[in-house]
Amino acid sequence: MRKTTRYPVKGANSLWHIYQTVSFFKVAKNFIFIQIGRYTPSLRLKRWLYRTFLRMKIDRETSLALMVMPDLMFPEKITIGRNTIIGYNTTILAHEYLIDEYRLGDVIIGDEVMIGANCTILPGVTIGDGAIVSAATLVHEDVPAGAFVGGNPMKLIYTKEEMENRK
Repeated sequence: MRKTTRYPVKGANSLWHIYQTVSFFKVAKNFIFIQIGRYTPSLRLKRWLYRTFLRMKIDRETSLALMVMPDLMFPEKITIGRNTIIGYNTTILAHEYLIDEYRLGDVIIGDEVMIGANCTILPGVTIGDGAIVSAATLVHEDVPAGAFVGGNPMKLIYTKEEMENRK
């Protein structure tokens, strides 16, 4: 089970109440800096923008490829460890708006993690150190350290021990 906090809403769906949960100006500011970051070819500039203006926690030597989309509303809930690669067009969500509630959850991506292109990481997920996530994976639950996962829905392909035995 993902680690999210649930916030029930009454009446219209939770997205209808969006600006009661997050400031319009915060979303507008985040949108501008995320769009600059998504298209900049400079990894250092991208990390600096995301750390400074979005309050994301991104460790050194970490690379976010072109078009990576961090959470627009709650990017400060994203932590990415040292020497990690996030592949092209990956989306990292820290919120989800549903009919009767919205949910928030921290996303923690460990050190030396490789995430392939076109993945979606849902709120409340932890990806352990040294894990590998194959391209086009929906990460809907925690990934153990050193594991290799892939697919939609995500499945464990190899554990850390099985990966070490294959070498």
